[in-house]
Amino acid sequence: QVYLVESGGGSVQAGGSLRLSCKVSEDSIGQKCVGWFRRAPGKVREGVAQITIESGYTDYADSVKGRITISQDNAKNTIYLEMNSLESEDTGMYYCAARVWGNLCTYLREGLFPYWGQGTQVTVSS
Repeated sequence: QVYLVESGGGSVQAGGSLRLSCKVSEDSIGQKCVGWFRRAPGKVREGVAQITIESGYTDYADSVKGRITISQDNAKNTIYLEMNSLESEDTGMYYCAARVWGNLCTYLREGLFPYWGQGTQVTVSS
C-alpha cells in the first residue's frame, strides 16, 4: 500500500505561483510513477504531469508545458509541482497519484494509478 498526502494548495491571483507537495509514505519510492492530476469544477479529472522516480524523467500535459514543473526530493519522499503564471483555468482540486512501474512513465492516464491522495484545492482568481 502506498499512501500519499498533498499539501500547498491555496488561493492566488492570476499570474501568481504555488508549489504543491506530495509526501509518499514508503521507505523508498523507487520504481514508481508519481503523477499530478486535477479536476476543475464541472470537468473530468485530467493529468497534469508525472515523474519517473528512478530516472527523474518528466512528462507533461500540453496545456501546462512551460508553466508547471514536477520534481522530486527522494530524501524526503516528496514530489513537488511548481506552478507559475497561474490562470483561472488552473483552478481545481489537485491530486497526486502513484503506480508501481519499472520503465519510463509516459502514459498519464488516471486509470493506471491505483494509489491516490485526498487532494489539495487550488483557486486562481482573475
